Amino acid sequence: MKRFFAFCALIICTLLIQTAILSNRHALPVVPDILLLVAVFIGFHNGSTSGQTAGFFSGLLLDFLSAAPLGLNALIRTIIGFLSGLFYQSLETTGILVPLISGFTATAAKALLIRIVSFFYPDSVLTYSLFSSVFWYECLFNTLCAPLVFRFLSFFTIFVKDFRTESLD
Repeated sequence: MKRFFAFCALIICTLLIQTAILSNRHALPVVPDILLLVAVFIGFHNGSTSGQTAGFFSGLLLDFLSAAPLGLNALIRTIIGFLSGLFYQSLETTGILVPLISGFTATAAKALLIRIVSFFYPDSVLTYSLFSSVFWYECLFNTLCAPLVFRFLSFFTIFVKDFRTESLD
């Protein structure tokens, strides 16, 4: 229960940083998607259920604060959180290379999933163009932010489930 409330607090703080602070920086061409990186981190360190739950709630909160159709971000982040949870206990995220690759991959997966959803709702979902500077800037910023986010979150043991101390019920 303590972990659940810690995840909620983390998602709300990250949401406020992303929407209130980073989105108002006019020097940045795009806003880094730190909420996406948090969902990936939670999935990597806590499994698919925690990853998809974090993705769903962070996406739903983001849907309420953005002009995207209600549920779009929740759907995209739920899928990405679930997929990142499939790598639970199999990736070492303390270095730089795995977070860099996962930041890029999560951003590319987000763009691909938005493209797939846009086939069903072509008038209401804005997609990324693979040749646009917006897509590549977001890939760059998320890729560069991923090691920082992963390193910061790894300092808090409540976000990292230690599978060696779990009971085998």
